[in-house]
Amino acid sequence: MQFLAHSDGVIHYSLEGPDTAPVVMFSNSLGTDLRVWDPVAARLRRRYRILRYDMRGHGLTSVPAGPYTIAGLADDCVALMDGLELDRVHFCGLSIGGMVGQQLAGSHGDRLHSAILCDTTMRMPEPSMWTQRAQQVRADGLEALVDGAMERWFTPAFLPTSTVAGIRNMFLRTPIEGYAGCCEAIATMDLVPQVDGIRRPTLVIVGEEDPGTPVSASEAIVARIEGARLEIIPKAAHLCCVEQPDAVVSALDGFLAWLTGP
Repeated sequence: MQFLAHSDGVIHYSLEGPDTAPVVMFSNSLGTDLRVWDPVAARLRRRYRILRYDMRGHGLTSVPAGPYTIAGLADDCVALMDGLELDRVHFCGLSIGGMVGQQLAGSHGDRLHSAILCDTTMRMPEPSMWTQRAQQVRADGLEALVDGAMERWFTPAFLPTSTVAGIRNMFLRTPIEGYAGCCEAIATMDLVPQVDGIRRPTLVIVGEEDPGTPVSASEAIVARIEGARLEIIPKAAHLCCVEQPDAVVSALDGFLAWLTGP
């Protein structure tokens, strides 16, 4: 286990792969931790230096009191890069991790080689829902939300698998305040100005059957970034990196090879 001391405690991270290889930094979704990227990391770690971390309030990273902000979550990423003496990374974020990626690319673009935004959006159509969800979680815990989350995260065909059972356990073990604080970050975000400021090569990936951040949300991001690419992953919902890791790795490999060379 690897930890970086931080102003609000510690950031838990994993750094593996060849020392001289390009660094790809992965950010998890709400209600998961760095292990959500396990299937992708296992396929990429021989070719790239893989940096994963637990977002604030998730996994083994500290859980300061909320509310959080997307800008603050992006600052955590910069702090981790500074602590590890990494000038620039290729950043890949999933869901709220993709929101953090938009913030980073728009406000800290000098720290990124590229941005890879997975199953994410610039803003939510009903932000008050996220404030209400934070209140509900603080009052009642995560048990009432888990079934709905799994149904949004995975296609019906994938739901009966043992992988989903494990992700369900991960969700239920998320710290309440961490989950609620990140819900509040989502509620207050409007990332359109950040997206309009992105000048880094950008790949947007989305599951074809994602109901929460649908293909149309990814298309809207791509339309605002010059030269951005869109990859739609068939037979996948919100956590496409878990459900279809080979297809996600293929998209990542093609994009990164185009940027870094063979």
